[in-house]
Amino acid sequence: MARIRVGILGATGTVGQRFLQLLEQHPQFVVTAVAASDRSQGKPYATAAAWRLPGAVPADVADLVVQAPEPPLDCDVVFSSLPSDIAGAIETRFARAGYPVLTNSSPHRMDDAVPLLIPEVNSDQLGLLDACKQTGGGFIVANPNCSTVMIALALAPLSARFGVEAVVATTLQAISGAGYPGVASLDITDNVIPFIAEEEEKIARETTKILGTWNGGDGRVTPATFSVSAQCHRVNVVDGHLAALRVKLRRSADLAELREAFATFTGPPQELKLPSAPERPIVVRNEPDRPQPRLDRETGRGMSVTVGRLATDAVMGHRFVALSHNTIRGAAGAAILNAELLLARGYLKG
Repeated sequence: MARIRVGILGATGTVGQRFLQLLEQHPQFVVTAVAASDRSQGKPYATAAAWRLPGAVPADVADLVVQAPEPPLDCDVVFSSLPSDIAGAIETRFARAGYPVLTNSSPHRMDDAVPLLIPEVNSDQLGLLDACKQTGGGFIVANPNCSTVMIALALAPLSARFGVEAVVATTLQAISGAGYPGVASLDITDNVIPFIAEEEEKIARETTKILGTWNGGDGRVTPATFSVSAQCHRVNVVDGHLAALRVKLRRSADLAELREAFATFTGPPQELKLPSAPERPIVVRNEPDRPQPRLDRETGRGMSVTVGRLATDAVMGHRFVALSHNTIRGAAGAAILNAELLLARGYLKG
């Protein structure tokens, strides 16, 4: 099968570079267009981008000329990592021009017609796109906030098996989540910053949409009814977001049941053996001091969420720690896995 041609919006940024790295040698997709801001346009990608990831710029994109992030582009599918202040309108124009848009940006995540997708968790919500599938028109599919991916994926097996009544999340988020140059070194060195703009609100509202109910009859997702309280902190770690979670369940469960629910959880990506899917979406660690960003962020090639420190909690009932790689499972890798599922389900065509 011929590979599907993809374009990357925001290709010179941190997440854009991760897209290019993960798509190099991908069996289903090939990058044929890169787009970015005015200062990069008209230059070969290798000249325009200050490459920040290990290794060199992928050879197959080094000579691609950076274009404006506007349709038309020489591609069949668009991946977007544009800044949120400009992403909404640009992504809408691509969708209206007939392009499927897989976005890591935030403006469309809560739109009624946009699936906020974690393929292992809520693939049924792709039903929102059925009209587009029949007409071959453009659409937008969003992946969640980088911390929400980790939190919602960790909650999914608990919600399905025991029900969830309330969640309290405290995040410790890596500096790569702020992009480049991101947080000033004099601010983050020897410090923890207990504020990330709009992050707490995103976690609360996105988690309940993802774990909500798809009602095919009215074409809407009904959000989950449990409450989510989040506090977010920026810490001096390069990659890897960590969340300390306290959960109140609807049905009582012991720690062995929780551990088994996490360890056996799988979904459509594993059943379909999608190229980017980890064998185990949730990996349970039993050591008292795991997970840790430096040791566990690459688990499942960066696509698994690692859970540890399972314990009873005197206030909420249960607590645990979750960790994921924020620019892979939390960003570019999430969008690529979404695209692989869309292709398997017939929503993408070359």
